[in-house]
Amino acid sequence: MRKTLLLVAAALVVVGAPALAFHDGGVAHCNGCHTMHNSQDGVGMNDGLPVGQGYDHLLLFADATSVCLDCHDGEGSFHIWSADPDAPNVGSANRGGGDFVFLEETNINDAHAGASNPILGESAGHSVISSLKGTGVDSILSSSPGGSYPADQMACTSCHDPHGTGSYRILYQSGQAILNATFTATIDADGISLFSSQPETNTSHNAYKSGYSAWCATCHADFHAMWGTEFIHPSGQNLGADIAAKYNAYMGSTDCANIPPVGVTPCGSGTGTGVYLAAVPFEDDGMTTSYADGPTSASRVACMTCHRAHATSSPDAGRWDFSITGLEEDGNESTSYKIPNAYPGDTSQRSLCNKCHTQDEFDEIRDFTP
Repeated sequence: MRKTLLLVAAALVVVGAPALAFHDGGVAHCNGCHTMHNSQDGVGMNDGLPVGQGYDHLLLFADATSVCLDCHDGEGSFHIWSADPDAPNVGSANRGGGDFVFLEETNINDAHAGASNPILGESAGHSVISSLKGTGVDSILSSSPGGSYPADQMACTSCHDPHGTGSYRILYQSGQAILNATFTATIDADGISLFSSQPETNTSHNAYKSGYSAWCATCHADFHAMWGTEFIHPSGQNLGADIAAKYNAYMGSTDCANIPPVGVTPCGSGTGTGVYLAAVPFEDDGMTTSYADGPTSASRVACMTCHRAHATSSPDAGRWDFSITGLEEDGNESTSYKIPNAYPGDTSQRSLCNKCHTQDEFDEIRDFTP
């Protein structure tokens, strides 16, 4: 009887395993990623290589990203590389970092004449190199834009510490060094469960608290070197009362243009309650994953306000396509995955830059569907 009870208890531990992820906030079991001798029962373990032949760092695959994808490739929860860029896993494509599958797109250019001037999917986000997925070194960029991190070393482990840091999404912390970069910030955030395959919503989303922009500046410092000027968009800075008021009032292009009195700034019917837009997040020290209201003047704009960390189906990992006029135009020229309209049903919705800048107040309301 005692033996039976122990077996039942062990089974319950296994069933409950998803609560304790492979990394579990720290180092996982070593042979999940490495092999000492590339041999088990006389068979090579290293991606089909013969016994006695292995890869650098005793990895199971030829590169670090492919090692990560051995578990994180595919559909469903905690997967970040869907099978089809035209029909990606809705959860991974529209939450947090986005989906690396868009690196496989043949064209993500939805600007006018985008069909005849394709932009390859390697511009959809961080061009991680993976022998498993067939993605190579970025053909345009030799280093990180605004910095010097080498493009031929881009991998999941450029941002995430596979041995664990105990930090948000096991991202590197301040003081940790990777190649020619040393992180000078630590991201403070709370994430929605990785074991959910659902997209973020306006009331269930990652909660970014602080450190994001300074952390990204480790490899993109030049984008942050001119804060306070009109040459580069502020990042890591307080929104201020004016921008916060616009965010809180704005409820979409049609709402902004139609709510009287026209010409009164800010435009829109929002009152600051229930106006949080997961597609345009902001940083705030008091943020929670269920936070639904708008920002205060002390809330901050950050890199992730406009970008996702992995990839999207628009250039530069944009949370929306910056080169199109209306959100309903997304995917029309390129035939790539259509990023969902953050204001469903409003076929007149313009760029989400307007969530903070409301430049569509006097625009003609027109239908952008093809």
